[in-house]
Amino acid sequence: MKIIDFHTHTFPDKIAAPALDSLQASSNSRAHTDGTVSGLRDSMDKAGIDVSVILPVVTNPVKTSSMNQYAARLNESFEETGVFSIGGIHPETPDMKAVIKEAAKLGLKGLKLHPDYYGIMFNDIKMKRLMSMASEEGLFILTHAGMDIGLYPPICCTIDSIIDVLGDVKPETLILAHMGGWMNWEEVMERLAPVVADYNSSSDEGKGVYLDTAFSIGEIDWLDESYHKSYHQMSDDCFRRMVKVFGADRILFATDSPWADQKDYVDRLYNMGLSENELEKIFHINAEIIL
Repeated sequence: MKIIDFHTHTFPDKIAAPALDSLQASSNSRAHTDGTVSGLRDSMDKAGIDVSVILPVVTNPVKTSSMNQYAARLNESFEETGVFSIGGIHPETPDMKAVIKEAAKLGLKGLKLHPDYYGIMFNDIKMKRLMSMASEEGLFILTHAGMDIGLYPPICCTIDSIIDVLGDVKPETLILAHMGGWMNWEEVMERLAPVVADYNSSSDEGKGVYLDTAFSIGEIDWLDESYHKSYHQMSDDCFRRMVKVFGADRILFATDSPWADQKDYVDRLYNMGLSENELEKIFHINAEIIL
């Protein structure tokens, strides 16, 4: 079965080691690759993954354009590597409209948002303008949702903020990472699912709202197991219920590599008790339609 991992991260070779050291320290969790593209490629080979989608996280607004140009250069080797990068964006990027147009011309397909790193709520007017411009250029939005293991409250992408964006901005394609809100999955099913179902009922194929499975199942590989004992991933039963509530045609397989082991995620999904048809949709069909 073809497998597309829709949520991975890498760093340029020169900064991969210090970047991983810093992120491991802030999250107290262990990385499963060395953070480079070649390290991701090795992980894909072990897991039987055909394509990995890289999501750049832009923390410095003045570097948005250069990071997207770097992403486009990575994509020139896609046929050899199976690694494809989308673009990144920061809500305070200078000349944002031009930068978003450039991302579309570079063929980056979508933009990754991480409101917690910006310190800006997902439904802030700056974010809404950004998402509106992205939709105009045919770019999907993939945002971190819920708590971040390496950061602390306040949470910037909440269920209320997502509902507000769907009602006000109406983005063409919005992907909510970490199954709609990390560690908030019961509320995601209770409050967000009905809104999403209504939203998706009037969306064309490949449009509307999706969830990705990144850093949501299995076990967290803590550096110090006595730390953050209250943090946890969803149970297998919770995952199966979310697939039933949202529909397998709205779930994207994703790992958050290097913060989860790709092979472990593939094995776990195969053992969730899902049907062959559901697995096909989650592992690659949904991703192929979007991309």
